[in-house]
Amino acid sequence: MIRKLLSITFLLALPLASVFAQQKTDYSGTWKLNVSKSDFGVLPGPSSRTDVITHKDPTITNHVATEGDQGKLDYTVNYSTDGKEVTNTVGERVSKSTAKWDGNNLVINTKLKFNDADVDIVSTWVLAADGKTLTVNAHLSSSMGETDQKLVYEKQDSAAPAKP
Repeated sequence: MIRKLLSITFLLALPLASVFAQQKTDYSGTWKLNVSKSDFGVLPGPSSRTDVITHKDPTITNHVATEGDQGKLDYTVNYSTDGKEVTNTVGERVSKSTAKWDGNNLVINTKLKFNDADVDIVSTWVLAADGKTLTVNAHLSSSMGETDQKLVYEKQDSAAPAKP
């Protein structure tokens, strides 16, 4: 009897397990770059950066507001997690990206030109188990050399401020 009950419980749990296994990480939210915890490699980093990510799989829209030595930038980039190539333009720079899932992490491959050199960037987005920290590990390579970056973002509280 117990064996039969365990078998039935196991069979009932299988569909639930497959539903949970198919759910992917949701990166939606407002993310503020923690400059002091980040490592920009040999490249200069921003003094501040905030990303507002809207993620409705397979579409990710990332609105970026950043400030640094090059001034202020405000732009939006899009990705498709189903592996379809998307083209983004930031200022005069055009990039082509493909994104795919690697377990619960998102891997984005981007190709662009910088000073007539081809640049390849492989970024892996990793969301902490508590959902409050997003780490983007990026490897940049070109004929000018290679570098790695680690960008650490903290999720901002989405609760509305209390009214007086």
